[in-house]
Amino acid sequence: MGDYCITCCSTCDLSAERLKKLGVPYGHYHYIIDGVDYADDLFVTQSPEEFYGKIDGGALPTTSQITVEELTALIEPVLAAGKDVVHIEFSGGLSGGWEQSALVVKEALSAKYPERKLYFVDSRAASSGYGLLVDEAASLKAGGMGAEELYNWLEANKLRLRHWFFTTNLTHLKRGGRISGPAAAIGNMLNICPVMDVNSEGKLIVRKKVLGKRKAMLELVGKMKETACGGTGYSGKCYISHSMRPADAAALAEMVEKEFKHIDGGVQIENIGTVIGSHTGPGTVALFFFSDSEREL
Repeated sequence: MGDYCITCCSTCDLSAERLKKLGVPYGHYHYIIDGVDYADDLFVTQSPEEFYGKIDGGALPTTSQITVEELTALIEPVLAAGKDVVHIEFSGGLSGGWEQSALVVKEALSAKYPERKLYFVDSRAASSGYGLLVDEAASLKAGGMGAEELYNWLEANKLRLRHWFFTTNLTHLKRGGRISGPAAAIGNMLNICPVMDVNSEGKLIVRKKVLGKRKAMLELVGKMKETACGGTGYSGKCYISHSMRPADAAALAEMVEKEFKHIDGGVQIENIGTVIGSHTGPGTVALFFFSDSEREL
């Protein structure tokens, strides 16, 4: 089988503790807030309350992808130690990290370590959906799956990973150009919650607008009932992530577990990290699971 290591980046929005338990080293994307550049370290040095509190206070963070140098520093020591690498990268549809960093590093390190195997995967996934893919990959590796077989599995199954989001705060959708200023103002006033997913290109798409978060939650659970592997008999992993909405995340998890009683390990709840959260702001809740079919455009 050969020894190998799975690596990923911080935009998987799993906790540092969970990634350590999975045995998956990660590289850092960055966020800039109040003129200071921070490495996204999965809330080790800055709590969600501190980060989102700054946004609530008027800060407008920006983000940057992992650099070639940082990704090289993550992966090269693994190769130098005689191990192969399966690197799972943040969606190329949402960031230049895939084309501008990951592919550059793969080419350079493949030439420098020709005796090693490097398998790079554009996850087409984001937040804890990306994290769910990493978690599943770690489970398959622990079960004895080799690097090449895992790479082939990831490429064959990554588009079966479903992402469904809603937000109770339209301000950051306006800032990102997804809706107009007047639409955001009216939507916030009327308590309209856009329901979104990540499409087959790994891009975030608004699919529907509903009135109130309760209806948005029902919409997410309905999407899971329609498409999850095995329907309500779904027995795979399931994640929820949120940006400062723990009560909403817990309520959604309760709704999911009421309908799906065989989820592997129960619903896992994580924070939306600083990079994704810089674009969503507070108020977003997301649901992730595996489907029988692939995502569409």
